[in-house]
Order: sequence, then structure tokens, then C-alpha cells
Amino acid sequence: MKLNEIRDNPGSHYRAKRVGRGIGSGKGKTSGRGGKGQTARTGVALNGFEGGQTPLHRRLPKRGFNNKIFQKDFKVVNLGRLQQALDAGKLTAEGGLDAQKLVTAGLLRRPGDGIRLLAKGSLSAAITIEVAVASEAAVAAVEAAGGKVVVIGRPAVAEPAAEERPKRRAKRPPQPETEASA
Repeated sequence: MKLNEIRDNPGSHYRAKRVGRGIGSGKGKTSGRGGKGQTARTGVALNGFEGGQTPLHRRLPKRGFNNKIFQKDFKVVNLGRLQQALDAGKLTAEGGLDAQKLVTAGLLRRPGDGIRLLAKGSLSAAITIEVAVASEAAVAAVEAAGGKVVVIGRPAVAEPAAEERPKRRAKRPPQPETEASA
């Protein structure tokens, strides 16, 4: 192969559309942009604009809302990743594990709102780990290996007693009919 034999792959390069080159080209005068105005100029991208017709995003009804501002940002840790870190010597099973130790060991970048422990992979070491959320399978696997899962989180809110609950207003009894209303 020589330098003068180098070519693009067939079909990889398209000829440029030559606009403004006369009536016969089909793209003469206004170059396929119609008349004057905003869209004849460069740099215009009217997203969702439908030529004055009410656009689709305004024709459809509003529905639902986004409640993610209150969503908790739990960081997921799988049992297999814990076992890899223990085998590599990044973590030790003594003294219990918490979010700060996992960040120091490099398993997490930041603790977020807590750790969610999931059961992907297998665990053979007996560990005590503090998490915000844990799946039932993960808890069973840790306890089968001789360890313990401590779920720390929001304290449970007790249901108020019946006498502490606010009273509902009773419905008004039906009024007796009078001769004037009948």
C-alpha cells in the first residue's frame, strides 16, 4: 500500500450538499430554508416548534409530579465486593464495618445517605456491618457466615394512641323536613 492508494471506505464520505447554486439544483436562492425570518438565519433550533400549531407538549395534559428531591441516596454494596476487599486485605473483619471504613478501603467514593447491602456474590468471612438498608437474602447470607447485620436508620415512629389522635368532626344529623321545604 502506498500513500496515494489510501482511500476512505466506500460509502463513508458523502458529497457536500451544494446550496445556493441556481434554480436547476433544487437548492438555489434561499437554499431550501424558505423565506426570510428567524428560521432562515443560522443558529436557530426551535425545539418542539410546530409552525404555530399548538405543540405536542402543550396539547397533552399535565400528569404526575417528580418527588425525587426527597429520595434517599443509598450506596449499594454487594457481598461479593466485601469478600473481594477482605481477600485483598483492604478490609479487616475485626471491629465491624461501617460506611467510613468502606470509603477508606475504596469500596465507596462517598457514604451518601447510607449503605444498601445486597446479596450478589458470596461471603465466607464472619463480619459485623452497619447499614441503612439490607435485603433479606443479604442478612441471611451474612448470618450464615457467622456475622451480623446492624440496620441503622431512622428511629421507628410509634403509632399515636387512640386518645392522642385528633378527633374527626361528626357529620351533622339529617335535618327534619319542614312543611315549607316540602
